[in-house]
Amino acid sequence: MLSDSLLKKFDQLIARYPLKRSAMVPLLLYAQDEVGCVSDEVIAEVARRVDVRPIEVIEVIGYYSMLHRKPLGKYNFQVCTNISCMLRGADEVFEHCSNKLGIKHKQTTADGRFSLEEVECLGACCGAPAMQVNYDFYENLTSAKIDAVIDELKRK
Repeated sequence: MLSDSLLKKFDQLIARYPLKRSAMVPLLLYAQDEVGCVSDEVIAEVARRVDVRPIEVIEVIGYYSMLHRKPLGKYNFQVCTNISCMLRGADEVFEHCSNKLGIKHKQTTADGRFSLEEVECLGACCGAPAMQVNYDFYENLTSAKIDAVIDELKRK
């Protein structure tokens, strides 16, 4: 299920924390990057390694918007629509992404390349409106900036 190199990374991460359970989010992120989502098997493995019950891992997954139980597109667009971003045009940003990608909230394109979701906060209020694509942040968004990001990713 999980590669030997990932399991070795798990051991290294757990050793860096004074409490094993503190490594839970990084373990889930690395596993999600390898598997494509946080599967039941990943939940069981992480729970076993950090000495918690699987339900505790599921609760953590429910709290963090960057953790997903179902596979996403290769490029996951997360558009912040919280108050700071909303006041600076986040609704229009989300709508533009939706129209340009041809998908709605929590959907993935037919080719599996793009996913889109509305999220509560990316912690980038000073650069509102903001979005995150996988691990890259984009701030002070305009339609032109969004189009450039999407066009660049389509070429990859």
